[in-house]
Amino acid sequence: MHYWVRASPSDFTGTLPQPRSGHTAVNIGKSKIVVFGGLVDKLFISDLCVYDFENKLWFQPEGSGNGSDGQVGPSPRAFHIAVVIDCHMFVFGGRSGSKRLGDFWVLDTDIWQWSELTSFGDLPSPRDFAAASAIGNRKIVMYGGWDGKKWLSDVYVLDTISLEWMELSVSGSLPPPRCGHTATMVEKRMLVYGGRGGGGPIMGDLWALKGLLEEEEENETPGWTQLKLPGQAPSPRCGHTVTSGGHYLLLFGGHGTGGWLSRYDIYYNECVILDRVSVQWKRFPTSNEPPPARAYHSMTSIGSRYLLFGGFDGKSTFGDLWWLVPEDDPIAKRLASSPATNVPEDEDLAMAKKTQLSHEASQKEESAVSELQKRLDISVSISVPDLQVIDEFEDKEFLELASSLIGAGEKVSNDGQISNNQKAAQALRDHWGKSTPKLIPLKELGPLLCDYQRLISRHHISNGASDSQFTESNFSGKEAYRFYHVKSASQLRMDDIPKLLEEYKQLLSK
Repeated sequence: MHYWVRASPSDFTGTLPQPRSGHTAVNIGKSKIVVFGGLVDKLFISDLCVYDFENKLWFQPEGSGNGSDGQVGPSPRAFHIAVVIDCHMFVFGGRSGSKRLGDFWVLDTDIWQWSELTSFGDLPSPRDFAAASAIGNRKIVMYGGWDGKKWLSDVYVLDTISLEWMELSVSGSLPPPRCGHTATMVEKRMLVYGGRGGGGPIMGDLWALKGLLEEEEENETPGWTQLKLPGQAPSPRCGHTVTSGGHYLLLFGGHGTGGWLSRYDIYYNECVILDRVSVQWKRFPTSNEPPPARAYHSMTSIGSRYLLFGGFDGKSTFGDLWWLVPEDDPIAKRLASSPATNVPEDEDLAMAKKTQLSHEASQKEESAVSELQKRLDISVSISVPDLQVIDEFEDKEFLELASSLIGAGEKVSNDGQISNNQKAAQALRDHWGKSTPKLIPLKELGPLLCDYQRLISRHHISNGASDSQFTESNFSGKEAYRFYHVKSASQLRMDDIPKLLEEYKQLLSK
């Protein structure tokens, strides 16, 4: 079992990369991830952002180098390819504005120096939305893309020593031309999945290309084979990621149907794996809500962990970072922390799925009762267990979080400490009052839920209102105060957070 956990500020030091989509993120050995380029709204960018695993540090290296036009590095771009050979990151193509690019660069990550390369042989045409993968530790294979006029189905192999491109002549049946697909080397084969094809359809086919290795014992003629594997195959999509994870490939996100990069597309956030042992598609078991659906993001692996960054959902560009970790990972234990319950951490994790189902069933019951009230014009109450609501000055987690906003002060008298706590509490409430759902870290959900329940209790129950009265007052709709009886933040789903924050802000205004 794996868990999605939104990264918290304590996970990193340094300057985090700005929101973006259409960027690349590659692993440099087992020490670094390098993020390059991308698109923010309509702005193409060319910055380098590096994550150092060991030091948990994000930084932007001061790169050097020169190109044919005197520039230090590649021009701003998105939807390019980036492939690592040893400590070198090779970048080709992409888009800048409406222009498709065909320039070729390499970054030496030991000294952070860019070099624009002059290559030879069968030069590929300028393109974006292509896909590429490393063949061993010397060559790169690139397939497909979009040149601004047509979808492509060509295959190019680059020798990174001689800098010679070779267009691969492939016999037999060919995949339909496409862009926005993925290409992943698995032993001797390149696997291509999905993408958008000629005429606009979004595809869900899987193809394998053989004949990429030149060992004497291989001597295979290059050829494509369409693979139709058993299991729960993913729906057709493009803009997804496929990340290697030991004996499986992990597919996440992407979008399907509708117009290209339009708000009418359907965006995905489920995980599907291609199991290399059983050779079939499987759903990847995760026990909590995934990040918001997106495409044109990046997903990299760090040991047993995966790190998701950025993307686009048809309306917004993301800048969030998410971990996908196994259940025994220390990061997963954050999901168990809750100030409103004394359930041990490991038990809370095991109950996460069960409590979510219970919460959904409770909502259905409340909906049915509300409908009965409406039709019969009678008052009906649902019996619910009492909830312990503690004062904010006794809520240790709330006070610690509040104090961190105003800084740790010197020791003062008891009266002064109470005054400081009041200021800190107000500062935290002001912070939440100005926040958006995307800005609320996971660690703040527990204190936020408790304060939400505290404000309800203070504004309504203390004024003599009954349980059924305050759950039906002051908010429009039959789901008013819908989170009052939620005992733990682990019961909240991702789509609950905007609703919780909206109700909390309305409570603050009273």
